[in-house]
Amino acid sequence: MKVVIIGGVAAGPKTASKIIRLTPDADIAVVEKGSLLSYAGCGLPYYVSGEVKEQKHLMETPAGAVRDSAFFQNVKNIKVHNNTEALEVDRAGKRVRVKSSKTGEESWLSYDKLVLATGASPVIPRLSGIDKKNVFTLHGVHDAEGIKAILAEGKAQDVVIIGGGLIGVETTEALAAHGCRVTVVEMLPQILNMLDWEIAQLVEQHLESKGVRVMTATKALALESRHGDGECVTHVQTDKGDLPADMVILAIGVRPNVTLARKAGLSIGEKTGALCVDDHMRTSDPDIYAAGDCVECTDRLTGRPCFVPLGSTANKQGRVAAVNICGGNETFPGILGSTVCKVFDFCVARTGLTETGALSAGYEIVTSMAPGPDKAHYMPQSKPLLLKLVADKETGRLLGVQATGPGDGAKRIDVAATAISAGMTLDDIANLDLAYAPPYAPAMDNLITATNVARNKRDGLMVGISAQEVYRKIQDGADFFFLDVRSPQEYAEVRLPKSTLIPLGALRKRLNEIPKDKEIVAFCKISLRGYEAALVLKAAGYDNVKVLDGGVAMWPYEKEK
Repeated sequence: MKVVIIGGVAAGPKTASKIIRLTPDADIAVVEKGSLLSYAGCGLPYYVSGEVKEQKHLMETPAGAVRDSAFFQNVKNIKVHNNTEALEVDRAGKRVRVKSSKTGEESWLSYDKLVLATGASPVIPRLSGIDKKNVFTLHGVHDAEGIKAILAEGKAQDVVIIGGGLIGVETTEALAAHGCRVTVVEMLPQILNMLDWEIAQLVEQHLESKGVRVMTATKALALESRHGDGECVTHVQTDKGDLPADMVILAIGVRPNVTLARKAGLSIGEKTGALCVDDHMRTSDPDIYAAGDCVECTDRLTGRPCFVPLGSTANKQGRVAAVNICGGNETFPGILGSTVCKVFDFCVARTGLTETGALSAGYEIVTSMAPGPDKAHYMPQSKPLLLKLVADKETGRLLGVQATGPGDGAKRIDVAATAISAGMTLDDIANLDLAYAPPYAPAMDNLITATNVARNKRDGLMVGISAQEVYRKIQDGADFFFLDVRSPQEYAEVRLPKSTLIPLGALRKRLNEIPKDKEIVAFCKISLRGYEAALVLKAAGYDNVKVLDGGVAMWPYEKEK
């Protein structure tokens, strides 16, 4: 069996490696336009920062072997044509025309099965000055080397990142580690559009606490050079003023590379612009498979096509394609968009649907905001973790979870992704037998606490109100009683606007200070005491009592000090 694989970074090498394990006598050729193979693109920000010391570490196996052409030939018996571009797919003749960038020679490679793993390319905006020497993306090792070179010269005091998605936000720490003043310019109203607004706002506040300037709802207009030679950008012009820039990094996102597939007449998704595949990773041609960042996926909750390029997905899809090419019957069920990234000392993660996504998909939902320590609170290594949970109000099925904060969010998101995949409800999750020991988790895990808050709201035991709603009331001058039940010490350190302090322990004795004819919104640091205060008030005959979701810890606006 002859297999030609176009693409040698993630999905391509995974497909090739699995095929050779299943069918050792297969004749496999991998065609890669670049010179480097099977490198960890997600590790590039850490290579720029210096945390990953050498370029070769991004291309090594866990045992330390560099995955180059010789490695694939000697260890796996896979022929790699790197520095070679695939120009044309002749479906009728079952062959691929390729061209060597070193010699300029063209040739044809025949196949029984073809795999397209052509990946994605960075979106390059139409801005003047985009071709200047100090303008980069962070899409490959060569870009990373260019950025590192400027940083090593100490010539990048001011860096502007255009785009507030994953790559843009992850790169801020690498630049700050080199002493750069970093500004993130994002055209949308928030950074990290994969998150709901209030969670993204907490991340934005964290970035700014680390010295990163974040400019949302801001459009880059031009990259200007005000030096005599004009070879380098010195300023970024935006609709909110000019920004000094010794280096510009474009991090707007990526688009699937489907030119080859389109020319070959293969089906392309109308909404995603990515290559259409079935659950066996077959394209509209049964002898052509595709995997990785060039293909569209299916959202497991909505059933809708989506484009969420991730290395984890590429590797899983490559394996599925390989199994089916070798005569197996394996399916790829779709994705939940599970994502995690490091933003300085914050973990930022999500899986499933956001509140915005669930509402647009037609769900009636219940949400919860649950901040708390990621380990037993008395352990010195415990750190705050902020969770937002979204569930279907009618069935109780978990739809999505978001996490941020310095605590361990990744494992909670992994449990949530598993629960969503299994169709679990809030009641199922509330009684999961999760591991507990004080150095690793609280007795009631953060995810279980978030689940129980949602159950209380669903069952009418608690009426929550979002920070956005409360903030709007404050801005509009609404007549309500904003009750802070924390301690005087906590109140002295930080407080929310227009709030009144009555500590929980004194609440029963001071009920006469709380009007019964007004809406009452109770809160504390994480709103656990706020919930207890609401129960006290209800028992005392107050019938319009709500609890601020997430309390002070998840208040996304300015606080008073």
